[in-house]
Amino acid sequence: MQVVCYVGDATFEGDDIEAIADVFVAHVRADHKTQYPEEALRNFARNYAEATERLTGSTERLESIGEITIHPVSSGRVDDWLQLFDHEGFAGNPDWASCYCLSPHQPPTEEEPEGPWRTTRQTMIERLRGSGTYGYLAYVAGRPAGWVNASIRADYAEVPGSDSPLALRHIDPDGPVPESVIGISCYVVAPPYRRHGVAGALADRVIPDAAGRGAAWIEAYPHTDAADAAEAHHFRGARSMYDARGFDAVKAVGKHTLMRRSAE
Repeated sequence: MQVVCYVGDATFEGDDIEAIADVFVAHVRADHKTQYPEEALRNFARNYAEATERLTGSTERLESIGEITIHPVSSGRVDDWLQLFDHEGFAGNPDWASCYCLSPHQPPTEEEPEGPWRTTRQTMIERLRGSGTYGYLAYVAGRPAGWVNASIRADYAEVPGSDSPLALRHIDPDGPVPESVIGISCYVVAPPYRRHGVAGALADRVIPDAAGRGAAWIEAYPHTDAADAAEAHHFRGARSMYDARGFDAVKAVGKHTLMRRSAE
């Protein structure tokens, strides 16, 4: 197991996860100025170290892929969703592997900026099975290749997380009521399937389904400047993808742009 410091590139390795956490905490306290609680630092180290063990998916992009099929994540597809999040979606990026797409619904807090990944995972399983989170899986040759969180905006958080300016539920107080809007908050595409149109295929399923789900509007929140962020930070989708699908820019929100189109 290993942990790479989130501030720099210091790496800590070992077979004992708590010993790695001890060394990591000592390093951060000695070398970096941070107010993170100790348990949050320990959770980061544990989450990262365990992610390096469970992320078994390939990091190599395929030259070509087969047909993309899209399905809503019903209770019967939660195991496929877990395959993507447990093993494949974050291959090569263990720093992000503990998210499980919970942040739009329950952002990190100052008291707990990093929680245990197993707790986050279980919370999302319950949300998916209880319809508190709604999204779609993309499949290629029967394997889960990508995910989009396309929940009703009323099911997102009211306050922004420590790492984001977006409070999605009330992002536009003068606009449509949150219960009438589907918010495309997050994509995860496994490395072999990136830049093959998986995110676009997912968006193309969200849009025609929206009216049948009772929504009048569909929103997205892409990074405003595509050149100003690493690839991983475009997890909300590319601005160009929404421009091509009839979304209009409504307003800037931090480094992001609120975009909206009718569900009709």
